[in-house]
Order: sequence, then C-alpha cells, then structure tokens
Amino acid sequence: MARKQSSAFSTSVRRAGHFLSYLCFRAVELVLALLPLTLIAYLGRAIGSVAYYLAGPYRRLALENLRIAFGRESTEDERRGVAREHFASLASNIFCGLKLPLMSEREIIDRVVTEGTQNVANVIAQGHPLLFAVHHLSCWELLTQVPSLFLFGQRGASIYQPLANPYLDAHVRRRREKLGYKLFDRSKGFNGPMAHLRTGGALGILVDQHAGDKGVWCPFFDRLASTTTLPALMAVRLKAPLLPIGVYDAGPGRWRLVFYPPVNAGVAEPTPEQLTAALNIAIEHVVRVAPANWFWVHNRWKTPKPDFLLANYRRGVTLPIGYDVQRLQKFELLLRSPNWLGDACMAFPAVRALRNGRPDLRLSVLTPGKLADLWKSLGIIDDIICKDGKEGVRAVSRRLTEGGHRFDAAILFTNSLRSTLELWLAGIPRLVGFRGSLRSRLLHQITPEARPGQPPEHQVLKYMRLANQCGAKTDDLTHFAVGQPPRSHDGVLRVGIVAGAEYGPAKRWPMERFAAMANMVSAHHSHVEWVLYGAPGEKEQGAQLSAMLTAKHLNLVGQTSLTDLIECLRECNLLVTNDTGTMHLASALGVPTVSLFGSTEPILTGPRGPSHTIVRHHVPCSPCFKRECPLGHYNCLTGILPTQVAEAVARQLMLS
Repeated sequence: MARKQSSAFSTSVRRAGHFLSYLCFRAVELVLALLPLTLIAYLGRAIGSVAYYLAGPYRRLALENLRIAFGRESTEDERRGVAREHFASLASNIFCGLKLPLMSEREIIDRVVTEGTQNVANVIAQGHPLLFAVHHLSCWELLTQVPSLFLFGQRGASIYQPLANPYLDAHVRRRREKLGYKLFDRSKGFNGPMAHLRTGGALGILVDQHAGDKGVWCPFFDRLASTTTLPALMAVRLKAPLLPIGVYDAGPGRWRLVFYPPVNAGVAEPTPEQLTAALNIAIEHVVRVAPANWFWVHNRWKTPKPDFLLANYRRGVTLPIGYDVQRLQKFELLLRSPNWLGDACMAFPAVRALRNGRPDLRLSVLTPGKLADLWKSLGIIDDIICKDGKEGVRAVSRRLTEGGHRFDAAILFTNSLRSTLELWLAGIPRLVGFRGSLRSRLLHQITPEARPGQPPEHQVLKYMRLANQCGAKTDDLTHFAVGQPPRSHDGVLRVGIVAGAEYGPAKRWPMERFAAMANMVSAHHSHVEWVLYGAPGEKEQGAQLSAMLTAKHLNLVGQTSLTDLIECLRECNLLVTNDTGTMHLASALGVPTVSLFGSTEPILTGPRGPSHTIVRHHVPCSPCFKRECPLGHYNCLTGILPTQVAEAVARQLMLS
C-alpha cells in the first residue's frame, strides 16, 4: 500500500511539473506574439551569442564536432568562428520557430525564397510519392508551416518522436496539424507512413541524428556514424526517389528553402544500406552549403557503449559505392600492454580480435620498453608507445596527448591503479578494463569478472572476454591461430631450454634435472642440438647448466634481445621450459613446448593447444602461486623426474 501511495504521489508531482512547464511555454508564446519576427530574430542571436560563452559543455561538443567535420581543411580559429555563428543562428531560429505557428502561412511565405522546386515537380509528374530527407538546418520548424511551397497539393506528413511532457506534446501536435499535416508516432511502427506514401502522400523524415544500435554505420564527413535506414528502406520498397531538403538563413527572420535532386537518381536497385551511405554523402553536401546552420550541439559521432567496436552489429558498416576506405578518419584505440612477457603473449588473440573490430581502427599500444619488439613482431599494431619505468604518471599522460593527439578509447590489460591513472589523466573518454585495485571510479566501462561457480578461466579467455565486451567478434578461431615454425633442413633437431624464471624459485625445476634430461635424450639421439635461453641476470645459471651438459648445445643465456629470441625460437622444433614468458612466446609463435609447472596452475596460464605437453607433480598444497615455497622443500617441482620429461620430449619430437 505504501509503495502504491508513493508511486501515485510521484506521478502527481511529475504531472504538476509538466503542467508548469507547459504554462511557461505558453507564456513565452504570449510574449512572442506581441513582437515582430525580425526583432525576435535579433534577440535570439544576442541570446545565442551569450550562450556560446556560458554553455561550456555544448560549446565543447560543437567545437569537437566541427573538428571532426572540418579539422582536415580549416584552422581552429575558423572553426571557433563557425561555432559562435552557430550558437547565434540556433537561438535565433529556435525563437523564430516558436513565433511561426502564431503567423499566417502567407506572412511566412513572404520571408522564404525557394530553390530547386523543379526536383519536386519532376517526382510528382512521374507518379512517385514525395519522400523527403529532412535535416536539422536553420529553422527546420519552418517546414511544418509552409506546406504550399513544396507539397504541390499532396497530403503532407512526418514521423515524429512524442515529447515526454504530454501537455506540450498535445500543444505541438495541434500547431503542426492545423495546416493538414499528419503526424506518425515512430514508436507505433511504420505501416501507417508506408500506407500514406502508397496512396500518394508526402512524408518528411529527419535523417541526420545518431541512430544508436539500430543504425547502419556509414561515413559522414569521413567519420563513421550510426545512421537511420528508415528513409532508405521506404525508398527501396516503394521504388521512390529520396529528396534531401535544406533550410538556410537568409537574413534575420528570413530563409532559403532548397530542394535537392533525389539521392537515388541513376543508382540501379541499391540496397537500403547502400542508399543510406549515399544519403550521408548528400547530407554532407547540404551541410557544407552553410555550416553554421547545422545542429552541431548534437553528438552525431557518438561512441556506442559498450560495443564501440562494430563487428557484432546487425547492420554493420557500409561504405558508399566507390568510396576509398583510406579516407575514413581513424577510430583511435589505445591498448595498455601487460607488463610481463607471458601476459602480453596471452593477450595476442584478444588483440587480433580487436584489430578486426572496425575498418577505421588505428591500434596503438602503450607498453614497457622491454616489450616493444614483441608488439612489433605481432605485425598488426599501428603505433607502439614505450614507457620508461622511471617516468611519472603525469609524464606518461602528457606523452599520450603530444601534438594534440586524441584517443577515442583505451583498453587496459593491466589491473593497477597507476596504469589507469596514466590514461585517465590523458583525458581518454572511454577507459575499459576489469575492476582491478581501487580504480573502478576511473573506468568508464567495467568488464565483469567470471561468474562464481564457473570453471577456472584461462588468462587468454579472460583477455578475450575483455575484447568481446567492447564489441569484438571473439568466436573466430583464426584469432587463436599461430604460424608454424620452420623445421630443420640440415637434419638437426633444435630444442630450446629455459631453466630460469623471473617470478621466483617456486617456478624453477632444478638445473641438474634439466641437464640430466637433456643428456638422457642426447645419449640415444645424437642429432638433437640444445639451445639455452635466459634473461641477462641468469648468465651465471646458464654457465652452470652448460657445464653440466655433455650433450651438444649452445649457451645463449643473457645474449639475446627480445627480437633475437623471437628469431631463435622460430628455428626451434621444441622448447623445454619452466612456466615463463618465453613459454608463452613460443606458444604464440607456434613452437611446441614441454612445460614444467610447480607453484602455478596450467589451467589458468598454461600454453594452449594440442602441441603442448604439461608436466607437473600434484601435491596437496599446489597450486599456491607463491614465489618461494613456504614449506622450503618444493615438492611440486622435485617430484618431477628427468625420465618423465625426457619421455615427453621424445614424444613431442616423435623419436620414441
């Protein structure tokens, strides 16, 4: 009962607010009825000029939109001039639009000059219905007040979005219907508008707003924008011409009404998507005639949330026929690389999925300098930005915005607060990542963790889920595909050994056991050559292992850069390794591995695929994920015998 009473009270308050707004609107109309239209136009311009400086968010939106549209061909000062004129024009036309319904059609027509009416007459003469593409230009309300200028006796109609205020909605409907217009509520479907057109009526549809998830993504000023397919669908089904119509300022309280040729003239049976793409090009031309008259305070190039990548959209992307994809302005996506080699390698499938997310994508990676060569080897990254571990957070963020560079979105493969701050301070408008440590308030889009009770999730799949939540298509198995390494042409089988592990001793199988395993294999197969790899800090360990080996081998521990390591691994037939970054690098390169696990869990971070063998010894306390064994005896590692590993190596090399 209490809930019903609360709901009823809220409804009453909302209705009272709507009615008060309606009364205020009527009061403004009453004042405007007493003033001449020209004076209203001048007052509107003055108010708009002041609003340019006071309405900061809208000013910034207009300037950003103008940068997208004209940034390649104009200076910032020129765009600011257009923005100031736009605010003055917009306010002037809003007030004039309120005045027009209070005037007679004859009074309004005296203030309008028309061009291109022959285009309308030709359509009528051919027996087609009139289907107009209407734009938010100048005083677009003018079109509801001068039907005799362009309908030529046809029954006019438009599709409209009802206002939330029922009193204002009813009032506006009365104003627009007084001259015979029929209004179709877009939420009630399109059978009514189609029937109206089939019976010889005329219909206007606004076509230049963001269409959300239901639109088709087409270039508009060479930037992909979600665009409604409704007018194109109607035009295709009815085989009707689609005529753009524009209203432009022609002085205070005066306008120029222009009817453009049909968009689909000369196009043989276009699809609705192709016609929509062609319409966007036509709209661009209409806007360029008088840029200050268009509605720049609308977010036309909105980045959808969460799927800012477009691979999963039903209508997807359509480019105009003959359009050069290189003209597209880039959607700038920044990836924050994991800090560890192995984690970065496990992110490769997700990055491949992201790469295919949209045709205008420019992919950059912010990475520790030590991993730069790794990302370069992937071959699909457009720009690699290296960060020094000694750089402060603000220094990194400043480098991301050097030269006025702007990223549209960023995905964090890291979980730290520091890495998030680096991107947040750079002003990137969409930051995506897992909740992480104390950073959820800085993220604009949080990817949820796996649901409780689900099977353990491999890190590769976790990264893929991050890509999927951004709209990437992640069910394509080619994202997981890796190239096959070259096989030996000299009869020598090269097997790499990685006996170290930066993480700690809980990941390191004893070196003497590596030596025993290698000597055991080579005792029976002399054409195997062992190659030792490791980090610069492991040179001493490499020398010790080399001294234990009687088998033919080459010690490269501490002697390879990351680029060298990649090339060397490509020459290997197999890698025998602890749970290390090199293990993941080999996996990413398509090199089979025999991988030894102690304190860590291969279900979560092991190499994936049938070409990899996991060797481990289960003990009650594993996996503990400790760097050092808290019990001091490393049973999970010492329980792995050289014979077990030698047999796994033989099987992998098909020597048994």
